[in-house]
Amino acid sequence: MKRILVIGGSRYFGKTLVTRAREAGDEVTVLNRGSGAPPHGVDRLVADRDDEEALRAALGPRDFDVVVDQVCYTPLQAAVARRVFAGRTGRYVMTSTMEVYDPATLPGGPVAPGTAPGTASVPVTEASLDPARMPLPGAAGRAPGPWPAYVYAEGKRQAEAVFLRDPAFPYVSVRAAHVLGGGPAEFTGRLAHYVDRIGAGTPVDVHRAPYATSFIHHHEMAEFLRWTVEQTFTGPVNAASHGAPDVIALCEAVAARAGRRPRYRVVGAGAAASPFSFDRAYAMDNGRASDLGFGFGHVTDWLPGAIAETPHAAG
Repeated sequence: MKRILVIGGSRYFGKTLVTRAREAGDEVTVLNRGSGAPPHGVDRLVADRDDEEALRAALGPRDFDVVVDQVCYTPLQAAVARRVFAGRTGRYVMTSTMEVYDPATLPGGPVAPGTAPGTASVPVTEASLDPARMPLPGAAGRAPGPWPAYVYAEGKRQAEAVFLRDPAFPYVSVRAAHVLGGGPAEFTGRLAHYVDRIGAGTPVDVHRAPYATSFIHHHEMAEFLRWTVEQTFTGPVNAASHGAPDVIALCEAVAARAGRRPRYRVVGAGAAASPFSFDRAYAMDNGRASDLGFGFGHVTDWLPGAIAETPHAAG
């Protein structure tokens, strides 16, 4: 049995993680701002994680075997957590994202389509990016961008860097692939975008030669985090199901469920396209996690079920 604190854990795969850890016999506590009651048998602490004094007060004298941080988005949040949890936890697991590898948001400016850190179109490994060696925001040829993709990706990169540059505890960053499944619980609406458009016969905006990307089912993501809690490895680790379909393959899978052929509209270079259509390399290698013993499923096995449970926006 482990004593686990989950920061966040009130929705989607974070909520599933909390339930599975409790069912496995762990002593689970969630910490959030009070959004939703935790499952039966799970303690809850209420605090704003950005408020260091309030966070310390909510924690009191508690310590934990593992902290799983589901909602760390900025280096400031990471710095607060690093100070508060130093000496309180034997291991810190931060849920990061594959967006940290995005060539379009890396400091120094966009790179040519089809390239990725250290390689061309080969799925990236964890070694492709070391945030601790990257310049601080605004120090590498391009000021921080205002657009959401840059803010999110750079926030995660710099949050990882805070934990990695001067470690206060054993640290893991789980770089999650695009998470799908769960019907209405999948709050981003990205899969619903395709279900709606293909079902209605509306064209899907795609790049002329879209690149493959990585996905993971929401249950598999929760199980990966629960598995990580039980391990002793540190550093970044990619979490992605086997297989990396491109947007055309995704549309074909949706079309098979909808019973009608997808229609496409090719966008020009640099123009926005539908979610998961990329004009640059965007797939991750899951070899490290597999070698450590985690058994990933395959996208083709779970994608039809995820599509089937996705409601139409108007439904």
